[in-house]
Amino acid sequence: MTRALLIGNEPGIPLGFSYVREPPYEVVVMGSLTLCQLLRFSEEEVLDALAQGKQVYLYTPGLPQAPKNRALAASLASAQRELKNWGVLFTDGAQRRLITAQEAKNMKLRGQRPSPGAMLTPLAKEILEGSD
Repeated sequence: MTRALLIGNEPGIPLGFSYVREPPYEVVVMGSLTLCQLLRFSEEEVLDALAQGKQVYLYTPGLPQAPKNRALAASLASAQRELKNWGVLFTDGAQRRLITAQEAKNMKLRGQRPSPGAMLTPLAKEILEGSD
C-alpha cells in the first residue's frame, strides 16, 4: 500500500493509502484543513512535495465552509483554485475522479499518469495521449 503523509485528520473513508506522519512517503494527503490553513496556505510538507513532483491529494469533505459569509466563502473558493493551479488533486473519495485538461497538462509535465478508473475529459485524454 502506498505510504501517504497525512496532514490534518484522516479522511472519513478509505482512499487506499497507508498514513504516516513522517518520512518516507510517496504522496501527501490533506484530510482536513482549518480556515487559517486554507486562507494562508503554508504547509511546508505539501509545498515541498509539490516542488518534488509528488502527488498531493486534498480530501474535499475536510475543507472548511463559510456559508453565512459570502466574502469569506469567495476567499475560500479562491484559495482552493490556487491549490488546484499548483497541482493539488481534489478528491471526495469516489473511485472515479474526473481529470480536466489543466490537470492533464500538469500531470504530463510531472510525468504522471491518471489513477486507474479515472475519467478523462476528451481534451485531457488527447493531452495525455499526444506526443511531446
